[in-house]
Amino acid sequence: MPHRTIHLFRKGLRLHDNPTLLAALKSSEIVYLVYLLDRNFLTSATRMGTKRWHFLLQTLEDLQTNLKKLNSCLWIIQGEYEAVLREHVQKWNITQVTFDDEIEPYYKEMEKTIQVMGKEMGFEVFSLVGHTLYDVRRIVELNGGTPPLTYKRFLQILTVLGDPEMPVQDITAENSQKLSPLPEVGLAESYRVPLPEDLGFSKEYKSSWRGGETNGLQRLEEHLKNQSKNHSLPPVSLQGQLLWREFFYTVASATANFTKMVGNSICLQIDWYQDAEKLHKWKTAQTGFPWIDAIMTQLHQEGWIHHLARHAVACFLTRGDLWISWEEGMQVFEELLLDADYSVNAGNWMWLSASAFFHQYSRIFCPVRFGKRTDPEGQYIRKYLPVLKNFPSQYIYEPWVAPEETQREAGCIIGKDYPFPIVNHKEVSDHNLQLMKQVREEQYKTAQLTRDDVDDPMEMQLKRGRSEETSQKKKLARSSEQGQTD
Repeated sequence: MPHRTIHLFRKGLRLHDNPTLLAALKSSEIVYLVYLLDRNFLTSATRMGTKRWHFLLQTLEDLQTNLKKLNSCLWIIQGEYEAVLREHVQKWNITQVTFDDEIEPYYKEMEKTIQVMGKEMGFEVFSLVGHTLYDVRRIVELNGGTPPLTYKRFLQILTVLGDPEMPVQDITAENSQKLSPLPEVGLAESYRVPLPEDLGFSKEYKSSWRGGETNGLQRLEEHLKNQSKNHSLPPVSLQGQLLWREFFYTVASATANFTKMVGNSICLQIDWYQDAEKLHKWKTAQTGFPWIDAIMTQLHQEGWIHHLARHAVACFLTRGDLWISWEEGMQVFEELLLDADYSVNAGNWMWLSASAFFHQYSRIFCPVRFGKRTDPEGQYIRKYLPVLKNFPSQYIYEPWVAPEETQREAGCIIGKDYPFPIVNHKEVSDHNLQLMKQVREEQYKTAQLTRDDVDDPMEMQLKRGRSEETSQKKKLARSSEQGQTD
């Protein structure tokens, strides 16, 4: 007998390639598409800054718009998720609840609660993998019941599994007849997507990144067109980035306390400094290092920064300069990034702090030279730190060495209009390097758990950049010699 189904949207807010939803439609006489907006659950599970809330609401609105084109709708139900789900199971005579498999502990707890509710109320629970390329449980199983802790081993497991499954057909007018119809006007108002102001947030949103499946697919199409012209190889390519994401998801799925240091079996236990003042200056773009502060300013303004920028500020906060825990940085990113992700965020922070996965800990990114290599004129700094925009290029990465007259001409006195550096990079990085060396010697077995001989994406990109820079310098030198000869 066909089901009366509630399909719960959680992270997979899309109609494109949604296997769980497609399966629900095939097994049901009617499917109610529901998003449970439980603010207490969301804010207890993850840090949600204002821009992340905006991005989520935009994504829900886009999904609502696309569903209305199919003469259906998304039912936004606000309140404590267990209570409101129970209410609507009774109200709609539901016999099945479906949702995508997720790996986050808080979603796993939600799933257990719904399964218990299903046994009590008499509805079935059904889920499929929809947020990862592979079923990560299968990867763990093929690795003997534990997650592969190196990228090399992870890729070996994938060779056994083969290619991931092809995308399923999209939800269209032809296969969506079982979706619940549009509600009456009064009822629709009760279940609409809330405005930011309804949730107590400002309606102002400055980021150029807009949420929603429609925009996401457009950006993907544009990227693929550009990639066909400018081909890159794994792990820097889109394919490589997706596989690294899959790797972190796999490890996170089977590692207790993955987002913490204490109780995390793969993470080095480091006695990080407790320095609230320096942490605050890092978070609020007041470190006195323009490259670092420009990055953090962009993060606040737009909710996004380039992955090399993420490397720079993460290294600066942790093993490079401030010796502050990666958990602090992870929580700031979780709050501010539009694309914050449980597994990828924690995995990258462990990586960049050399707490796990990354072992070339002697490679510390200089907050002056790193930026100069990619942007010698400092245009990025001029954009995000306009207080420094009039400094000559030779001083813009280290304005504290500029003569007083130059500072006055630039309209920015260091120590008054922009802070002095909060640390001496050479001194603290040398000291931190010795600390990290000692930690890794004392915890050798833990350090070896995630040791791999595969270079990380960022290092490969930097090496390519340095190679191109060296090649260009050689060409210029030859041209100069030829000119002198002529």
